[in-house]
Amino acid sequence: MYQLLTGLKVIEVSSFVASPTAGLYLAQLGAEVIRVDHTAGGLDYDRALLTREGRSLAWENLNRAKKSVALDLQSKEGRALLIELVRKTGVLITNLPVDSFLSHAAIAAECPELVSVRIMGWHDGRQAMDFTVNAASGYPLMTGPADWDQASAPPINQVLPAWDFITGAYCAFALLAGLRHRDATGEGIEMRVPLGDVAIGTAANSGAMAEMLYRGGDRERLGNAIWGALGRDFTSRDGKRFMVAALTAKQWNALILALGVADQIAALETSSGLSFATSDANRFDQRNQIFALLQGAAGQLDYADLAQRLTAAGATFEHYRTMFEMANDPQLVADNPLFGPSPANPSGFVYPATRSFVNVPEMAVGDPQPAPYLGEHSEQVLADVLGLAPEEISTMIESGLVARSDKDKP
Repeated sequence: MYQLLTGLKVIEVSSFVASPTAGLYLAQLGAEVIRVDHTAGGLDYDRALLTREGRSLAWENLNRAKKSVALDLQSKEGRALLIELVRKTGVLITNLPVDSFLSHAAIAAECPELVSVRIMGWHDGRQAMDFTVNAASGYPLMTGPADWDQASAPPINQVLPAWDFITGAYCAFALLAGLRHRDATGEGIEMRVPLGDVAIGTAANSGAMAEMLYRGGDRERLGNAIWGALGRDFTSRDGKRFMVAALTAKQWNALILALGVADQIAALETSSGLSFATSDANRFDQRNQIFALLQGAAGQLDYADLAQRLTAAGATFEHYRTMFEMANDPQLVADNPLFGPSPANPSGFVYPATRSFVNVPEMAVGDPQPAPYLGEHSEQVLADVLGLAPEEISTMIESGLVARSDKDKP
């Protein structure tokens, strides 16, 4: 936690992954992010995995350091309260539809300085989710073993909702750009970020779209090999799998030195008429022959010995872990300053929590903050932001318009 965005107050009305991620990143850098949900919780409030106490670990981690307000958003009065919160703060992140009660135009009519970022599905208004836009991107049909038939092989869906997280990060960036625009002009701005455009645009930015158009067809599947460079997974004598990447001359030379295959590589260079020392393209073109040499050498050594040799030579590698192994790895978690002491999580479960991903050497980083209980800050926010009196808020709570903390929910 850094306080780089102190003074910035953001209303977040969201669910699932992309929109909460945008708010999370802002909160981790010091913004006061107020997440507003329906009194029963948003669509993601009960997202698996649930603890025995019925708390979502996904929700808990995507909403750290935020405040929570719970309103009856199915009622006209609850929606009016939410709109007033947005008008008072002038900053909104949401994934509600463009034409919903929370439309930019409706709020900006009385709050022209409003800066809003809205996550959409596709640019034309069609609904989308991470895994559906991924299906359109081409990547699932590019993933899989190299010997699969290109025409009949099934797609491979990614487990990580990458487009959601990329979209969330992009929206946090877009919001800060919108605030800079407002500072410079005094005018508000509406920004719409379609999830589908993030996926297709990222594919284009990577050069993949241009590549397929230039090829006049699709790229072949490569299994675990790295496209356009030298890299793949290998197996040690004792059955440990590890990934190696040799994208630079330094990485290549370190790999050859560590595995002791300089003579065999030299012979392959002679027979192929190609130099591998300085040409990434040549290494990629001859990858299958190189892979065979590297696997032959790796298979003669146990992983501990391999790791020592690769490290000493300065090679770029990492062994494969299960996610459970990752979570228990001291180098990755316990000894990593990214993680701080477990805060008082709503779930009651004690586990490492992340700080902001950015590292500011000149500043002390604060400890991770807990996610709120649903409705935990309803009374505080309504009093501080809208200036409502305690008796007004009490009446709203009694009527069911506003909900307090669900800490003691059954």
